[in-house]
Amino acid sequence: MAVSFFSHDVSDLCLGKPALRPLSLSATVADALLALKFSEDYFVSVWSCRLAKNGCGDGTCGGGGGDFGCCRCIGKLCMVDVICYLCREENLLSPSAALSASVAEILPQIPAIVMHLEPSASLLEAIDLVLQGAQNLVVPIKTKLRRKQLKNSTNVIHGGREFCWLTQEDIIRYLLSSIGLFSPMAALSLDTLGIICTNPLSVNYHSPASSAIGAISRSIANQTSVAVVDGEGILIGEISPLALAGCDKAVAAAIMTLSSGDLMAYIDCGGPPEDLVKVVKARLKESNLEGMLEEFTNSPSSVGSVSFTSSSSDEEFSPSPSSRKYRRSSSYSARITRRAEAIVCHPRSSLVAVMIQAIAHRVNYVWVIEDDCSLIGIVTFLDMLKVFREHLETTE
Repeated sequence: MAVSFFSHDVSDLCLGKPALRPLSLSATVADALLALKFSEDYFVSVWSCRLAKNGCGDGTCGGGGGDFGCCRCIGKLCMVDVICYLCREENLLSPSAALSASVAEILPQIPAIVMHLEPSASLLEAIDLVLQGAQNLVVPIKTKLRRKQLKNSTNVIHGGREFCWLTQEDIIRYLLSSIGLFSPMAALSLDTLGIICTNPLSVNYHSPASSAIGAISRSIANQTSVAVVDGEGILIGEISPLALAGCDKAVAAAIMTLSSGDLMAYIDCGGPPEDLVKVVKARLKESNLEGMLEEFTNSPSSVGSVSFTSSSSDEEFSPSPSSRKYRRSSSYSARITRRAEAIVCHPRSSLVAVMIQAIAHRVNYVWVIEDDCSLIGIVTFLDMLKVFREHLETTE
């Protein structure tokens, strides 16, 4: 049964997925920011197009003859790519000038970060492409738009076709829908399966947030996050690309001026605390970063803060914005009410339980901790997909 399950068409996984909003490779970073503002999933697809006669010959165009644009998705961008770009030394003095550069400047230089896949391809083909390094698969989807609507649609890429992302989360969610086919493997613990990565990206709570820029960039490529730990290796929280992707570009100023712990408080839900906003402004002035100061001052996210409110259980788990001191958590199921909280599990947690936990919190990973909250490592969707692929090989 499991073998036949992997032969399902990937079109089954694309039902209800929104069409991609394309961004041309010739667009500027400022154009990318505008596109990200209206993106439904924090990412925007970047496309390279050329003119060709009688088709592209690679299946990327929708047929027909004559001259028309042949396009391929060559990458994806999120707000974090822009933020890390603005944090480069050469862009700190004049971030407004940096925004006029081509998106090619910030496009991740990772081979096969996105790959095209036909809707008739099998689930197994999709999993193999992901295991080979594809972060997202670009799949054509059916549209109910009429020809005139297609012509005017901003989502249409070429040949009257629309496309969607197919992600690791989509595949894991689909596998979970038929998890009974993978018994008893799905009930085994992470420890038993040996899928805990014990060398995750991490940064010390008191270290400058700027020291984590490299780790943040790598976490985008790995689709993970950066753990924030204390001197004893206790997991305090995380600097998540997903949380940063929901921020304004002015968060680059916070990264360049705050500690990792303070950055956690800055990006937490409810808006940045007023005391941290004042600290950022003061340190930008001290460093003579007038251009970044202007961008930060004019940003809606740095005008003021909304008061932090939480339940009593949240107070026990979360760092206080005013004192910026942290407290340890003994809970194995973190809440989604705060952006800087880490989703955690135990090494003896079952594979299916961690799958459910990650999907429920819309993350591609779960941190693995001991009873004392010391960080053991991380388990990712990619690790899980390897297990399912190996399971198929043993049952064939």
